[in-house]
Amino acid sequence: MTTDHTAVPERVYPATTTGERQALEQWLEFHRATLAAKCADLTDEQLRTASVPPSDLSLLGLVRHMAEVERGWFRKVLAGEEAEWLYADDKDDDRDMHPTGEDTYAEAYATWQAEIAHARTLAAGHALDDLGAGSHHRTGDLINLRWIYLHMIEEYARHNGHADLLRERIDGSTGA
Repeated sequence: MTTDHTAVPERVYPATTTGERQALEQWLEFHRATLAAKCADLTDEQLRTASVPPSDLSLLGLVRHMAEVERGWFRKVLAGEEAEWLYADDKDDDRDMHPTGEDTYAEAYATWQAEIAHARTLAAGHALDDLGAGSHHRTGDLINLRWIYLHMIEEYARHNGHADLLRERIDGSTGA
């Protein structure tokens, strides 16, 4: 079964002469779309394909992970919501990165896109300097929206590098 290619967002390069907030939002959207593009036209089996031993990193795992990351930073830290993790459980804190044969890209993609939509809504109600209602889960630090945007761009950029290598391993596709 292949993915629904109509759902893949268009990758739009960020404008070069915009203000800070628009630049941050555009770069984040660009990186979100890049990960979706890396997963396009692949079967669930291909999306579950791990990189190389001993790593079990896969494109499906990355999409599930980024759904958790969106949820954590925007719902938990920015909005202070008591949102449960989507995939992690008592047995496996990194279950997002460990999809099983039962897990599908359709579910992961829909969940990821729902978290992105909710993140956009939450962020729209805040200025860049606004501190989140929650705190960093490890340090307890309060964090502003600007820092969240910068971290999200870094997180996607790092994982999009992984996605480049995974996609090349799967079908030789490079670029984009």
